[in-house]
Amino acid sequence: MRRNEERRAALVDAAIEVLAGEGARGLTFRAVDAEAGVPVGTASNYFKNRDDLLVQVAERFYERLRPDAATLERPRHGTRDVAMIKELMRETVGRVSSFRSGYLALLELRLEATRRPGLRAVLTERIRADLDFNIGYHLDSGLPGDADTVRLLYLALNWLILETLTLPDIFSEDDVQRLIGEAVERALPRQG
Repeated sequence: MRRNEERRAALVDAAIEVLAGEGARGLTFRAVDAEAGVPVGTASNYFKNRDDLLVQVAERFYERLRPDAATLERPRHGTRDVAMIKELMRETVGRVSSFRSGYLALLELRLEATRRPGLRAVLTERIRADLDFNIGYHLDSGLPGDADTVRLLYLALNWLILETLTLPDIFSEDDVQRLIGEAVERALPRQG
């Protein structure tokens, strides 16, 4: 059977939906085929095994969440201040939160990685690369703060996203926006 990248992406997107909805135990090639609306056996033609599919889900999550060029350019053409960091963090939280199934699938992958050393290695490498990119981007953009500012925001905002996606009644949207601003303010090194 002829393979194509468009179909592969559709199958991985279907796997994301299955992971988010059914968890790692529900992720089978048959479930992916059903979610993608393709004939039974299609996914098995595209992925060597379940581990291969899990790894590709991790890559696809980050591919789909990549910010657009305008977002990446914003600090280069605006005021490089605390307000800019807040704006960028609000955009990031909004972008990640709007891909609810992707984030929930990533959580499933992280849990599965505790049992699969190969997946853990891939996720560690991918997430470290993402964090390193964000640190480099922040520093190169001339925004206030340092590498620890980015690390603290990464940790705080990931948990805030987790709360809003899994227990949406904990914080109102106003709370979320206020907490993002507070996280930015408190993550910046103290001047003194």
